[in-house]
Amino acid sequence: MDLKGFLAKNGLGILAAFAIAIPSWILVKSIDGMEVIGAPIVAILIGMVFAMVIKDRSRIANGTSFTSKYILQFSVVLLGFGLNLATVASVGVWSLPVIVTTISTSLIVAYMFYRILHTPANTTTLVGVGSSICGGSAIAATAPVIKAKDDEIAQSIAIIFFFNVIAAIIFPTLGNILGMSDEGFALFAGTAINDTSSVTAAASTWDAMHGLDHVVLDQATIVKLTRTLFIIPIVIALSLYMAKKESNGENLGRNVRHAFPMFILFFILASLITTIVTSVATGDALSTAETLFSDLKTLSSFLIVVAMAAIGLNTNLIQLVKTGGKPLTIGFTCWIAITVMSLIVQHFMGAW
Repeated sequence: MDLKGFLAKNGLGILAAFAIAIPSWILVKSIDGMEVIGAPIVAILIGMVFAMVIKDRSRIANGTSFTSKYILQFSVVLLGFGLNLATVASVGVWSLPVIVTTISTSLIVAYMFYRILHTPANTTTLVGVGSSICGGSAIAATAPVIKAKDDEIAQSIAIIFFFNVIAAIIFPTLGNILGMSDEGFALFAGTAINDTSSVTAAASTWDAMHGLDHVVLDQATIVKLTRTLFIIPIVIALSLYMAKKESNGENLGRNVRHAFPMFILFFILASLITTIVTSVATGDALSTAETLFSDLKTLSSFLIVVAMAAIGLNTNLIQLVKTGGKPLTIGFTCWIAITVMSLIVQHFMGAW
């Protein structure tokens, strides 16, 4: 298909997603406190409202489907440019016991809901992975692998961001009540809050409360980046599971190759490029590279918002509300379990 044919088929839907994403992005950036909510959730909500009033969505369906799938995957690739593996290895490794424990806890809780209460498989997986790793980014990486529908993605994103907002608001006060050290709260925020924007909001609030100059913010961000790396093994494991499930014991090798998420390989490559370039470059070259990688990371965040707008346009809000009881319970249980487990492991580590 040539460019003209592609635009004729997909252009209107892509344009609609950008038309929602741009004001959502500007709104969050321009109003104090909106960072806690985040542009992705704003874009999803606006998209769902428009979906209710647009009588004929067939003209934008192809474009929004393209955006919610391929632009979402591209945003995950660009996310890799924000990961310096050397920094993670040298500074973030101390947080691994808490990260591994909280991720395992969330996944086990989600699996128990699926097995015992027979909750929807895709939504349960997305909520479990989103709660345990890094919210929207983890959901964005996982959704294509398990072939999740847009309404399942939207529901999972909404649930994750709801508890992110609560955590960002109450965790600084909770940390004070518990008598946490600065390092302890950085570890707590980085492991028990999912989305980067909410981690940033909570850590910045702690710095402001204690008269610190980005000390906790910097540490919490590194912990969050370390946690983000777990997208790789989780997504690979899910792709292998899906390949095995679809093979029924036949042509497993072919199904594995077909199901393997290539965008994760590009995500890893982007991380390696960032790590190598920032390790060998010096002076103006290093400054230029860091600016470029920062811009690519910002572009990744924006494209996630575009994809979320498309997902909102493809989602039936009324149906979402009707079926939201069990997924909300999963999200709440995972959130509480992660919070408690993070505190317990930190206590035994002496991190407070």
